Amino acid sequence: MVIVVTGGSRGIGRGLVREFLARGHQVVTCGSATAPEDGLGVVADVTDRAQVRELWDTAVAGYGRVDVWINNAGVTQRRVPLWELTEQETRAVVDVNLNGVINGCAVALAGMAGQGHGHVWNMEGLGSDGRAVPGLSVYGSTKRALTYLTKALAKEVPDGVSVGLLSPGMVVTDLLVRDLNPKSRKVFDILADRVETVTPWLAEQALARIGNGAHVRWLTNRKVMARFATAPFTRRKVLP
Repeated sequence: MVIVVTGGSRGIGRGLVREFLARGHQVVTCGSATAPEDGLGVVADVTDRAQVRELWDTAVAGYGRVDVWINNAGVTQRRVPLWELTEQETRAVVDVNLNGVINGCAVALAGMAGQGHGHVWNMEGLGSDGRAVPGLSVYGSTKRALTYLTKALAKEVPDGVSVGLLSPGMVVTDLLVRDLNPKSRKVFDILADRVETVTPWLAEQALARIGNGAHVRWLTNRKVMARFATAPFTRRKVLP
């Protein structure tokens, strides 16, 4: 398969790229500042639709088509109340996490409609399920919006083209562990996983469950309950 992953220079994105390559697939990815080290990489800002279109064109020029497109690029905010964030900080989160995904969907779905097939995955995050966490109002709002966006797109895509949601759960990346307090660190050690634990499973699911409206979750409610129940005995520790 030919797979495009946005935000593939670090964290979950980079982990997915490595997993896809290890399985023998062709991968094209982008970073906002430097081209990723793995696969065919380009510099692209997902908030600029023209640059996202260039990413599509690069993939098609290199491999002839795009089978799977994963909108993974994302940024977070400082864990403070909304009124303490600057306008620039707020705009950056909304532009990358929401407008960037909209750009990715618009470009990829148009291209896939033209080629007659393809699947787009959007990456969920904290807030996607409607759970509100103080200090993450803007980030959570963008992820909640992506859930609606994906469900709506599932009703719009033409035959042969599909969309879905990937939910990696809580993953130890620099994006999510910044500004953790002692209480949240304790919960994180119980529920979170490292990139190298989650991405092999996510990669397999992203390739195997390509159906319109598919929703792939790593951290299920059953898994959450089991981890809290066994926490006093296992003493999980994933944070450095």
